[in-house]
Amino acid sequence: MNLFKNLFAAALFAFAAVAFAGEPVNINYADAEQLAQLHGVGPAKAEAIVEYREANGPFLQVEDLAKVKGIGLATVERNRDMIALGRGGQR
Repeated sequence: MNLFKNLFAAALFAFAAVAFAGEPVNINYADAEQLAQLHGVGPAKAEAIVEYREANGPFLQVEDLAKVKGIGLATVERNRDMIALGRGGQR
């Protein structure tokens, strides 16, 4: 019975993690507030992403996000599943 409780608790936590993961953030259209939802991206880095995008045009691939000062490849990889590129949140 204890094993069942542990399995049930693990399943519940896994479901909660998926439920709170949220929608992907479209780095080509999101504002600074939306971009700040990414792990390791605070308000200053989010604003830097917006400024970079306005100066250089849209990101063509997810890895291009690392071209923004203060954003490294580790941050990109940590957020890969939460980053979208195309119109309307498409990847």
